[in-house]
Parts: sequence; structure tokens; C-alpha cells
Amino acid sequence: MKKIHLKTKVQTPYKKVFERFDLSLFEALKPPMVKLEVERFDGCLKGNEVHLNIDMGFMKSKWISLITENSETEQEIYFIDVGKELPFPLRYWKHKHRILNIGSDQSEIIDEIEYSSGKGWLDALIYPILYAQFALRGPVYKDVFGRV
Repeated sequence: MKKIHLKTKVQTPYKKVFERFDLSLFEALKPPMVKLEVERFDGCLKGNEVHLNIDMGFMKSKWISLITENSETEQEIYFIDVGKELPFPLRYWKHKHRILNIGSDQSEIIDEIEYSSGKGWLDALIYPILYAQFALRGPVYKDVFGRV
């Protein structure tokens, strides 16, 4: 099992950041070299689902994630999506989206990802690809929510 952990500070209160975790933000976060069709996007609350059709040129697949948990406190809002149907070579996917309250007008968005293909060598091989795709979210978050 491999883990990816990325942080982005933004100039927006954490509750307002969470309010914008909607379909338009989801589409803005799409990796640039992947054709992505959102078939279903319920939201970010427990029981919601996200269904995607992915076209990477050489391979088409489906991705279905289920929101298994969400919580809101005065310090943080988070939700977790878990892969229900994943594209090859992934067998396991868990993504915890955290939005921390770090000040009256500031937040920190944290992506905590765990994934596995079932083969350690393959997990290591796809790590840089997944890391790069999620690292590209930082500039999008800053454009949408403001730079700190």
C-alpha cells in the first residue's frame, strides 16, 4: 500500500472551501491528459457516489467511488471516498479530503491518498504519475480559493 500526502494553503475560510467542493471544482481538478466524463456526482456526504468514465487514449475504464464518511468540527471538515470500481491496475483506493481551519480567512486543503494495485513494484511505478496528478490540484485550489 502506497500513500500520497499533499497540502495547499488557501485564502478562504474552511467552511466556504467545503461549500465549493462541488461538481464544477471536481471538473476543474481533472488531470490535464485524461478525458473524464462525470456520469454521476452526488456530493461529498456519507452515502454519496461519484461515477466517472475515464479515457486515457490507450485505455477506457470506469471509476466509482463511495463517500464512506464525513465530519465537521470547528477545526476541520473532511470526507473520505473509497473506490468501489477502479481502473486497472488499481485494486484499492481511499482518499481523505481534509479542510483545516487555520485562521479566520485561511484554510489548508489536505489530500491523503492510499492506494494499491496488489503489487508493491507496480505501486512504486505508478506513484510518480498519481503524485503529479494530485500535485496539480494545488494551483487550481489557489486559483479558486486565493493564495496565502
